[in-house]
Amino acid sequence: MAMRQTPLTCSGHTRPVVDLAFSGITPYGYFLISACKDGKPMLRQGDTGDWIGTFLGHKGAVWGATLNTDATKAATAAADFTAKVWDAVSGDEVLSLAHKHIVKTVSFTQDSNCLLTGGNDKLLRIYDLSNPEAAPQEIAGHTSAIKKALWCNNDKQILSAAEDKTIRLWNRSSMEEVKTLTFDTSVSSMEYVADGETLVITYGKTIAFYNALSLDLIKTVEAPAPINSASLHPEKDFFVAGGDDFKLYKFDYSTKEELESYKGHFGPVHCVRFSPDGELYASGSEDGTLRLWQTAVGKTYGLWKCVLPEDLGAENSEQLYTSTPEIKA
Repeated sequence: MAMRQTPLTCSGHTRPVVDLAFSGITPYGYFLISACKDGKPMLRQGDTGDWIGTFLGHKGAVWGATLNTDATKAATAAADFTAKVWDAVSGDEVLSLAHKHIVKTVSFTQDSNCLLTGGNDKLLRIYDLSNPEAAPQEIAGHTSAIKKALWCNNDKQILSAAEDKTIRLWNRSSMEEVKTLTFDTSVSSMEYVADGETLVITYGKTIAFYNALSLDLIKTVEAPAPINSASLHPEKDFFVAGGDDFKLYKFDYSTKEELESYKGHFGPVHCVRFSPDGELYASGSEDGTLRLWQTAVGKTYGLWKCVLPEDLGAENSEQLYTSTPEIKA
């Protein structure tokens, strides 16, 4: 009897969810932040989707959101021409960093002391959060809006993806371009997996894996529909992807075989990420919801409770969960 995937639905946002990120594993579990066009990024308990709080202060759509490793700080990138840094415990705004155009992406260094930003003015900026009054370091080179920027190689290098159909690797100390990848179409997403220095890129229907240090191609996989985001499992057994056909796809990383696909969202999937323990993945959609999906369907974890078939009465033999098919978190 096949187990049925029962996603947890996290409601609360009123517009499309365009970015999400997990913290590392902390003594209090792990956490999830979501960026939404409603301008109100939300913090949730990562394993259950339970709402913790909403960061209030942006005056436009929020395009990017991230947490530092221990979930004490959050950062957001918005259409109000600011990036903001927040105390993720109290919810208070700590810093508002003015930009000259829409900000699309934010990324903390591992020590949380610096914030990298990128957006529609084509510049990468590095802010020293211990001295926020100081002018940021600026890196120019992209010829159109930056969609995603992140630290790699123990914060010694920066990866950026832009509308100019390139991904560029930069040296932090010299602030010079090390290498450029050029694509036929704009890159829709980029994920960096520090363990193994793997870069996951999506463009069109393609999910591509690169070595993050050399930018050498490892492999590509073609999906059935245009893909907006993909995420590699921490142990690299498989990866998930979501896009324009509302579905979440799960593939075997080594064989590239499609293992399963699930439909739960009622609009295109904009972002998908594995949790730091690999037990679940979260997706955000045009439909305004986040959904949490089990990696191993039927396992008791978070709000999911496995019921073995022999524990069920004959009349319930098809139902493998004590939960209802759609759980609201």
